[in-house]
Amino acid sequence: KKHGVERVAIVDWDVHHGNGTQDIFWDDPSVLYCSTHQMPLYPGTGAKNETGAGNIVNAPLAPQTGSEVFRDAFLSRVLPALDNFAPDLIIISAGFDAHHRDPLAEINLTEDDFDWATGQLMQRAARHSGNRLVSLLEGGYDLQGLAFSVAAHVGRLMKG
Repeated sequence: KKHGVERVAIVDWDVHHGNGTQDIFWDDPSVLYCSTHQMPLYPGTGAKNETGAGNIVNAPLAPQTGSEVFRDAFLSRVLPALDNFAPDLIIISAGFDAHHRDPLAEINLTEDDFDWATGQLMQRAARHSGNRLVSLLEGGYDLQGLAFSVAAHVGRLMKG
């Protein structure tokens, strides 16, 4: 609020559900938390019916789903929630362990998926928050998959 930000959206595409983030903002209507994550997988939270004060949007993805299901979850759940919430700031919890090379997950995303998702969030930031968007690096355990994914993500951010 100190910097004119009253409504913050956090979009988390790490393969693991962000149970800590969800818990912190569970009943805070000034923060929208959206998560795509593999389910079942540790920590076992993030079901669609976990909605907090109406400010939590979980889009669990079954193992072996891939790009099409991830993008559909973004288009049908995450992006409409962002448009309805109209945040003053968007924060990306940018975990890249959903990449197909990662040994801990089975969502099988590619760097093109992270490029696409970044572009979608940049469009929402332009529409709702004066392009205010912050990206925070989270997981990624295959170094080549991580490097490809981060390069795609940062490359999209740099294109503006």
